[in-house]
Amino acid sequence: MRDFLPARQHIDVSPGESLRILRELQELSQNELAELSGIPQGTISAIENGRVRLGVERAKTLARALRCRPAVLVFPGWDTA
Repeated sequence: MRDFLPARQHIDVSPGESLRILRELQELSQNELAELSGIPQGTISAIENGRVRLGVERAKTLARALRCRPAVLVFPGWDTA
């Protein structure tokens, strides 16, 4: 067992996909997230679909609404191990 390396599941997701995943895990619609964050639903849709960049300020605002750290949205594929 000394040569054993723990398996790490790694998946590449974009910031928009990360936003969608977190939103859906919390069972929020885009409209509900828009109400919580103050960011228009159309902008949330555009971020999730990669048409608009997330940006740091939007990431902070959305992270507050989703009760997570902004880095989870900005750097979703970052491997911490």
